[in-house]
Amino acid sequence: MTSVLKFLPAATLAVGLALSAAPALAQQAAQPKAAAAPAQPKATPAAVAAAKEILQIKNATAMYAGAVPGLVQKTKIALLQQNLNYQKDLNEVAPIVEQQLMGRQNEIGDGMAQIYASEFTEQELKDLVTFYKSPLGKKLIDAEPRAIGLSMAFMNSWAQNFSETVMGAFRAEMRKRGKEI
Repeated sequence: MTSVLKFLPAATLAVGLALSAAPALAQQAAQPKAAAAPAQPKATPAAVAAAKEILQIKNATAMYAGAVPGLVQKTKIALLQQNLNYQKDLNEVAPIVEQQLMGRQNEIGDGMAQIYASEFTEQELKDLVTFYKSPLGKKLIDAEPRAIGLSMAFMNSWAQNFSETVMGAFRAEMRKRGKEI
């Protein structure tokens, strides 16, 4: 269960992104996939701007705001495990490295905007901006985090309960072979 909880933030992010793109994915499902993904076409500046507006409306920066401090901390911990005698120095260096690299998390937003702009046409992005500014779009933005959180909790509960069912099935099949587990 602990391992599931470690991945919950990343899984929540993945589910959130998946749910926000569900209409587009449904349309794409009808199209056959090529063996290798073709190179993404270069997005227009207007498409990128619309994609950035969507990400701003959806407060996407909250997903990666702590990326730099988090990765600095993770790296410091890894280095400490390998270099216990440098604990004092690594603790002093970590804030310096964090300060030097602060702001680099914005590269994530720029990359996300490029991805959106290559997955949707400029007009589709403008239509999405209009939608997210509508009453229903605003409701979706407000309600979606709670719906995703509740969905993740349900999936974790289901997985825990289902694992007991799977264990029971294994035990029953092994019992048929005369082996108790």
